[in-house]
Amino acid sequence: MTVSNLPPLVTVFGGSGFVGRHVVRTLVRRGYRVRVAVRRPDLAGFLLPAGYVGQIALVQANLRYRQSIFRAVEGASHVVNCVGIMFESGRNTFDAVQDFGARSIAEAAQAAGAKLTHISAIGADSNSPSSYARTKARAEATILSLLPDAVILRPSIMFGHEDSFFNKFAAMAKVFPALPLVGGGRTKFQPVYVEDVAEAVARSVDGTIAPGKIYELGGPEVMTFRECLETMLRITNRSNALVSLPFGIASLIGSIASLIPFVKPPITSDQVKLLKVDNVVSEAAAKEGRTLQGMGIRPTLATSILPSYLVQYRPQGQYTGSGRAA
Repeated sequence: MTVSNLPPLVTVFGGSGFVGRHVVRTLVRRGYRVRVAVRRPDLAGFLLPAGYVGQIALVQANLRYRQSIFRAVEGASHVVNCVGIMFESGRNTFDAVQDFGARSIAEAAQAAGAKLTHISAIGADSNSPSSYARTKARAEATILSLLPDAVILRPSIMFGHEDSFFNKFAAMAKVFPALPLVGGGRTKFQPVYVEDVAEAVARSVDGTIAPGKIYELGGPEVMTFRECLETMLRITNRSNALVSLPFGIASLIGSIASLIPFVKPPITSDQVKLLKVDNVVSEAAAKEGRTLQGMGIRPTLATSILPSYLVQYRPQGQYTGSGRAA
């Protein structure tokens, strides 16, 4: 039998996305070889920094096509699934991507004898009225049935330079005089830094955290939807009004917006269903140490990172491009 002297190979599905790109960089810094499996490798060239020549390879894979998944996993010792969608578009449905796709990745890992780390989400629930949450839960159950030693990570909303939460509302604040507080803005979140999530993934690949468990990843503080937007407005020096938007009206707006083809909806009726439930680490996970702290990772405070990228949304004349007020 031939023994390879090469570093272990990790296949990362969705490695060019918000979470995935941080996971890839964290793994290569640890010395792993990383095969990045994405639908459009031609758009993922930014993942190939000069300092890591030979450590990162881009391959084409689509979670709707099992053959491409199995091909991407061949020879890997560990597989990381970072793929997830917040709204359905064309053939990229929750069932196709978050259920069928996740199952196919688990089956491919099983066939290759590889370990698996799967990024799910707090709120995954087989009984949820939300299709997003139900498919996340079905994927978790399937994965653990196929690979009992898999690691499943459930983050709360994530923040970081390319996030789709704080950036989204900061961009809206530049255009609209008021921002909507769906359901009155009472939903609770536990914003977690994307780099902390990437570190959790890396530790699962290292094998330094217990396998076969579902971990819930939240930041050091719980914030309501209203508090998240108030924090964003304070950092960007804006004074937009915050207007309560009842769940029913928000759901109607989401249903109408989803009917417009080729347009990313500002909100969907499925997302409104998610906002009816708090998105925080459960008491059980905290008690059992299935958290960042339980992994030995000190969670990063949102307000220590948000100014580094939300500053770009300050009113004209307050930002010079160097991060300092004009």
